[in-house]
Amino acid sequence: MDARRLAGALNTLAKNPQFSYAKARAAARSEPAVDWNATKARNADFNAEVDGCESFVMKDGSVCAWMPGQFRYVAQAG
Repeated sequence: MDARRLAGALNTLAKNPQFSYAKARAAARSEPAVDWNATKARNADFNAEVDGCESFVMKDGSVCAWMPGQFRYVAQAG
């Protein structure tokens, strides 16, 4: 599942005190398995100030989802 790999990479970044939505998005941009059209549709009402970080939809249908209360990403099957 592609989301598991991205979640691991983003969770490593999330441990950094300077972690931000912009840094998560930049890291996800380097992942070729992210389906950007599906990610955009899933996050149509995304607001970084309220939501923290967006979730990323992968080409295999899995989702690298941000868990705001836990301050981490988890991989979810599609």
